[in-house]
Order: sequence, then C-alpha cells, then structure tokens
Amino acid sequence: MATSTIGLLAGLLLGVAAATGGFWGFLIAVVLGVAGYLVGGQYDREFDLNQLLPGRRRD
Repeated sequence: MATSTIGLLAGLLLGVAAATGGFWGFLIAVVLGVAGYLVGGQYDREFDLNQLLPGRRRD
C-alpha cells in the first residue's frame, strides 16, 4: 500500500476520532484525510507540494 494511501487512512481515522458528528465532523474528517494524503504523496514523491504552495523558492 502506498504511503499516500496510508496517510489518507490515518487522516480519516483522526478526523473520525476528533469529530463529534454532524456536518462539521464530516468537514474535519475530509480536511484531515486530504492533509494525510498530501503528506504521504509528498513522502512518496508522487507530487511536489513546493510547486503548489507559495513562498520562497530555492534555485
């Protein structure tokens, strides 16, 4: 299983654990799931978050 998938699952589980239910709980789970997927994808070098995030660039 790819690290990005593991990150997605971990983020979703954290979201479910943090959620108290309802619409806001759903949004927390989605946000944490996406964050876990992005961190895992960055770790696996599936994509480069530095291109997506503004800030200082290294040449």
